[in-house]
Amino acid sequence: MHSEPNETAVSADPAAVERVRERRSELAPALGRTWTDGDPRRFLTDLTAIGSRMAGSEGERRAAEVVADAFERAGLTGVETRAFEMDAWERGDATLRLTAPGRDGAAATREFEAIALPYSPGGSVTGELVDVGYGTPAEIDERDVEDRIAVASTTTPEGGRFVHRMEKFGYAIDAGAVGFVFVNHLDGQLPPTGALTFGEEADAVAVGVSKETGAWLREYAVGGGGGGGGSSAGGTDGGSAAESGPATTAELSVEASTTPGESRNVIGHAGPDTDERLLLLAHYDAHDIAEGALDNGCGIATVVTTAEVLTEADLPIGVDVVGVGAEEVGLLGAERLAERLDLDRVKGVINVDGAGRFRDLVALAHASETAAAVAEAVSAATNQPIAVNAEPHPFSDQWPFVRRGVPALQLHSDSGDRGRGWGHTHADTRDKVDDRNVREHAMLVALLVAEFASPERDAPRLDRDDLIAALRAADFETGMRAADLWPAGWE
Repeated sequence: MHSEPNETAVSADPAAVERVRERRSELAPALGRTWTDGDPRRFLTDLTAIGSRMAGSEGERRAAEVVADAFERAGLTGVETRAFEMDAWERGDATLRLTAPGRDGAAATREFEAIALPYSPGGSVTGELVDVGYGTPAEIDERDVEDRIAVASTTTPEGGRFVHRMEKFGYAIDAGAVGFVFVNHLDGQLPPTGALTFGEEADAVAVGVSKETGAWLREYAVGGGGGGGGSSAGGTDGGSAAESGPATTAELSVEASTTPGESRNVIGHAGPDTDERLLLLAHYDAHDIAEGALDNGCGIATVVTTAEVLTEADLPIGVDVVGVGAEEVGLLGAERLAERLDLDRVKGVINVDGAGRFRDLVALAHASETAAAVAEAVSAATNQPIAVNAEPHPFSDQWPFVRRGVPALQLHSDSGDRGRGWGHTHADTRDKVDDRNVREHAMLVALLVAEFASPERDAPRLDRDDLIAALRAADFETGMRAADLWPAGWE
């Protein structure tokens, strides 16, 4: 899970820049070894060879063992695996069947490939398709979705923030839609996946379909020609077959189950045993339809590689390094971690979700001036570009901490394209990974951790009212409420 970055200008503190340069010199032997280290590639191979790492599955359990072994080899102390209960979702078959009148009046039926979206309940619905374009609240408000199946793109318009799948689904169902179809905006016959809710069964059936299938669906849908139905999503402009002739009926069926399950957090430690701690996180689970190499194999590989550097660093406070489970189905591992820790002792959180995939690092500061300043200092000291975005969002493992006031950095990387790319599709495979990015980002993350942990670096708690204002300024409130993510009491 992630939000698209928008770069924010931050001025680097000269004293902080000099601190980072000094640490870089101190850590030069460890950083130099990282430059040519073959372990990140071997770790990614072990992880992706497992197959499905879906939360609550046997594959995720095996992945936790791989992470724990890697933590041990990195030199972390006190490595342990902590299990927690969760609702495990298992995918079955999905069917999307359209029946449309032909020229001679006889009905013709077509069936399209579709995959269920995690936490979709099992069941079937029938109704007309309605094209809601990109699926933004404004577009859904413009369409009559009552008792219809909403068809929405995986991307969002340029010039605004990225609207998450959960927001689109929640808003469409609240507006009266009986089902939801999520259309990939990229070529390649790749139906997308992604959870509909945080950790519990959703209120309506939903599937993902490829861009190529989506082009057909928009032809048959009411309201063709929305933002997501233009040339970028392969649809039509201004009208559809459904508006000019007899309506097409869609039948959407999903087989799926949600049962009690178990996931795990893997925890190790670097640095001294101090009361004040810093958390370094990355999730190791992945969706069941692919290898999860980019999302988030690269992220957890970056953290494992960072850990090797940190074990040789003279850290002023302890760092807890955590491989987090069940992120893809609702940040469940991070939520459990935040509930069990004394957060008054946690100076800050660095969440590696998206780093290591592409060339340039992106630092999402989540309304923390401290976090933004840490990233800017490391960027200036190393002459490495790190784009800084100050806006908060609730769609990755920093959120359980941020909403409780803990300063956080989420480390992502920029592909230059809008959206997930190969992520959450069958194509998220190890061949897409350039492990040079993993190694380089691990070196930067080690310096980010050291600077965040510095005694000269004050890290005040986030003010709740300021955080609410920042989310509202970024136009998150409507979508978060639709996705049932707006915290109780935040009025």
